[in-house]
Amino acid sequence: MADGLRERKKQETRIALSWAAVRLAVERGYGNVRIEDIAAEAGVSLRTFRNYFDSKADAIAAREVDRSLRIAEELRARPADEPLWVAVRAAIEKHFALGEEGHGSRRPPDEQWLTGIRLMMSEPALQGAVARAYARVGEELAAAVADRTGTSGMYPRLVAEVIGATRAVVTAEWLRADPPRSIADLLSSALDQVEAGLPVPE
Repeated sequence: MADGLRERKKQETRIALSWAAVRLAVERGYGNVRIEDIAAEAGVSLRTFRNYFDSKADAIAAREVDRSLRIAEELRARPADEPLWVAVRAAIEKHFALGEEGHGSRRPPDEQWLTGIRLMMSEPALQGAVARAYARVGEELAAAVADRTGTSGMYPRLVAEVIGATRAVVTAEWLRADPPRSIADLLSSALDQVEAGLPVPE
């Protein structure tokens, strides 16, 4: 029980630090945020920040890592008789399309928030950290697909890569859409196309 409580507390601290990093980078600009600011915003010491992350870019990218791991967990937890892509869709939509300020629900994002996200994501250091995050969790997603389907070799890795590519395309489209669109709608459209086998649009 104590170990479970300790792990939950550590995860809560990690989430608080990552979310503080995102919020401050959006509000102030990526270059105007120090890791000391992030620690203070989350109510922890600088030493605590360094126990979790090596840089502010890693702290921001951690949101993608955590979301991807939750998708993998949800995929494993879906009913065994559910078709693979139905399960994949449910897992992604549960943990990607909902629940973050400016980044969830069916409403278009707040313009000020979106502008801040665009500027933040233009930073090379952050782009590199996000790319490393996707690579890190790709194997976990592939393992979840392998467990679910009883397959090995290329297939589970291909599915994991398709999931990762779909998310990346949706995020890129969300960032540049004019007028802004909700990420939930974009995600739904992208998954529709993937499930249909990517037919050429009429």
